Amino acid sequence: MADTLAPVVRTTTRLPLLDVLRGAAILGTLMTNVWIFASPGSEWGVLQGGMKVPDALADPSAATIAETVFRFLADGKFLALLTVLFGVGLAIQFDSAARRGEPWPGPYPKRAAFLFVEGTVHFVLVFAWDVLMGYAVTALLVAWLLARSERVRRVAMWTAGGLHLALIGLLTLDAMARPDGAPKGPDPAAVDLYAHGSWPAQVAFRLEHFLILRIEPVFSFGLLVFLFLLGVRLHRAGAFTATAEGRRIRSRLAAWGLGLGMPLNAAATLGGGDFFLLGRYGAAPLLALGYIGLIGIALDRLWLPGAATRALGSVGRTALSCYVAQNLLCMLLCYGIGLGLADWLGGSGPWWVMGLWAGVSLVLAAGSWLWLRRFDRGPLEALQHAVLSPRRRSPV
Repeated sequence: MADTLAPVVRTTTRLPLLDVLRGAAILGTLMTNVWIFASPGSEWGVLQGGMKVPDALADPSAATIAETVFRFLADGKFLALLTVLFGVGLAIQFDSAARRGEPWPGPYPKRAAFLFVEGTVHFVLVFAWDVLMGYAVTALLVAWLLARSERVRRVAMWTAGGLHLALIGLLTLDAMARPDGAPKGPDPAAVDLYAHGSWPAQVAFRLEHFLILRIEPVFSFGLLVFLFLLGVRLHRAGAFTATAEGRRIRSRLAAWGLGLGMPLNAAATLGGGDFFLLGRYGAAPLLALGYIGLIGIALDRLWLPGAATRALGSVGRTALSCYVAQNLLCMLLCYGIGLGLADWLGGSGPWWVMGLWAGVSLVLAAGSWLWLRRFDRGPLEALQHAVLSPRRRSPV
């Protein structure tokens, strides 16, 4: 057991890559979630096929092409990226505990429990498709695996990934075998709830349909475990360090992730609704690895303007706060409890939805940058630190 607890020592200066990647992942998940807030029936409409991407081949208008590309680049990719980075963060905490000679997992279950509570509050009060609850449960298993041997982790990683691919493969075959039925529309009651209903009514609706609205982390648990452990492996291989080896790994991630991920995701998109699960939960994570490599290369070669790097880095340093804030802002802007943009602008085309994403992203980037000029942590990060950090006793 002793060798499994030894930290990975890095003597080189770390790139700001992790913060930039986290910032990109947070704003990237909003690229998908913003369509949920803007769709009739919102959170419930997702389960009724309300998130279908328009067919750019049947309607090659500028608006349709723009929406198709926008959603193609985001759907599932940045969620997978965020999941990999959560695994990286867990590995960093493990290494830090090992350097200090502290037992593992030690107090980490308390951190996971706090994250689960945060996710539950977020789910109930703000947004049904929360990721924090699933991350908290997955983190407990992966934290235990970090104290096991590399062989055990490797077996767990590939077993989880294999079972997940088998599951989505079977579900895809089932979808292809089913005859096409009449197209389903959003539930009128759900449409009215989010367009005109009260906030307490929306909270009650989420609680009433808790199990079905929590299906994604249950269904994708194998993928979560795989991506967490993949993040651990990338961290220990030095993929995020300012070294020649780190740059080599990032180049390979870009080449393989983009080279295979782009055509596979394009094929899933062109295949239509029957291939939705295979695209979002099968091909998308591969392209996410390409994003890691591409963003890393852009930082290595100074392709990103300094302002963009600072903006993404600020969002990344306050990732938890920005994740909750972006959903809160979209709720207040789109639902009837706020400005009601989804009902007011519904059916007017995709441009306002993409504009909403850009506006909220700018607010988050500017707000996080201004906040960090005065504080070391984001608001929710500071709350988490205050609750979980051990209090030192005053000397007697």
